[in-house]
Amino acid sequence: MTQTVEWKISNKLINYDFAISVMEKRVLNIKRNSEKELVWLLEHESIYTAGTSAKDNDLINNRVEIRRTGRGGQWTWHGPGQRVVYLMLNLKNRIQDVKAYVHALEELVILSLSDFDIYGVRIKNQPGVWVNTNNRFDKIAALGIRISSWITYHGISINLNPNLEEFKNIVPCGIKDSGITSLHKLNKNVSFDELDNSLKKYFEKIFGENGSFFIK
Repeated sequence: MTQTVEWKISNKLINYDFAISVMEKRVLNIKRNSEKELVWLLEHESIYTAGTSAKDNDLINNRVEIRRTGRGGQWTWHGPGQRVVYLMLNLKNRIQDVKAYVHALEELVILSLSDFDIYGVRIKNQPGVWVNTNNRFDKIAALGIRISSWITYHGISINLNPNLEEFKNIVPCGIKDSGITSLHKLNKNVSFDELDNSLKKYFEKIFGENGSFFIK
């Protein structure tokens, strides 16, 4: 079976439960070697999701729609204006190291942001990508992954131009002393197409067959 990764972009808002069912089915078929790996780019309908480390008292408003999910991480929000990147990859063809995979996902975001003159950085023990704005680090991209038999799913969310007020209903990612930002808040008038093109370019350099994360 070819190692070519399918690249799918959804232009309509995607229901979160539907996305989970699609990912779970694709992961099973990748295990069976009956479908290709998949990178799925989408926007969700508005929803708050809790990862395996989420704390109940970090949900500030308990009247919002929530989902408990099996990904790593804590509370986050998904909705319009945010680019979600779900990656269903077989790490048996790559490096079987969870920390290295998280680092590679952060690198994918950092390199993509650099195309728009945004300097993204990592913060130790706080997965995701951050930017220094007015001497404070604000989060621009969150990570939450799950791995089953070395097949990955869930992935990345990048704030392009969402309503950042939505994050006030939670303590995002358990971080109380930092804020949330977006490309548009940083005065970068970037389209989804432009961001997607950068993501695909750097995905190939990191995860493609000749990429740094691929076992030759």
